[in-house]
Order: sequence, then C-alpha cells, then structure tokens
Amino acid sequence: MKIVLQRVQKAKCTVDENITGEIKQGYCLLVGYTVGDDEQKNLKAAKKIANLRIFEDENGKMNLDIKKVGGKILAISQFTLYANTNEGNRPSFTDALNPVMANQLYIDFCQQLRTFDLDVAEGIFGAHMDIELINDGPVTIMFEF
Repeated sequence: MKIVLQRVQKAKCTVDENITGEIKQGYCLLVGYTVGDDEQKNLKAAKKIANLRIFEDENGKMNLDIKKVGGKILAISQFTLYANTNEGNRPSFTDALNPVMANQLYIDFCQQLRTFDLDVAEGIFGAHMDIELINDGPVTIMFEF
C-alpha cells in the first residue's frame, strides 16, 4: 500500500464535469494497492494519518493533527503509484493490485478513516478524474505500508 499525502488549502475531484468530492483545509490522499495489501494495512494507515501532526501550531511548529484544525480528507484511488518504469518508456502496472480487490480495499480504507471521526470525500474508483488542489506549504509525504 502506497499513499501520497498532500496537505492542502483546498482540493476537488471532478468526473465528467461533476464534482465528486471537494474539501477545504486538510489532506488530499492518493492511495494505491499491490498484492499482499489487506484491511490490517488499511487500519495502520488510517491510524497514522488520523494522528499525523503536520499542521502548524501557534509557534509555527508542525504539531497539530487534522482533527485539531477541523480538516477534511479527499481520498483518490491511484493505481499508477505502482508504475514500474525500470524498462522501456511505457510504465508497467503489473505490480498494482487487480481492480476488484483494490476497489474493496479503497472502500474499506475510506471507512477506516471515518472511524477516526474524519470527514472523507472521495473520487470515483477507476474513473478518469480531474484533481485540483492547492498544496499548503508545500507539504507532501509519501507512505508505504
């Protein structure tokens, strides 16, 4: 499981000119799965993200978690996180989990985040999505579980 977390001032997902998810302050998460990923990894990732302290306190230190600042999450499924570019000029996606299993894990992950009292907006799994965001900082953190 790979996640690219971007701290954002705002983020929006649009599919076929329809907004499927939109947030103000919080995180935009790009989430990808590979063989061996499961609900336990989802739980570990959700707990880490819910408690991650990367918002600034009154002293300008990254010391506050997303709940302390009233932030929200936009979660986007992103199989291309498992692109293999070692050979040739066209990426291979054979390391990405099959779509049926990945979709189930993505749904579970969003639910796990909600168990930490987080407001989670979503993209549409497998759709061509247009993602707009303003990265705050910029702060971008990559996780591998």
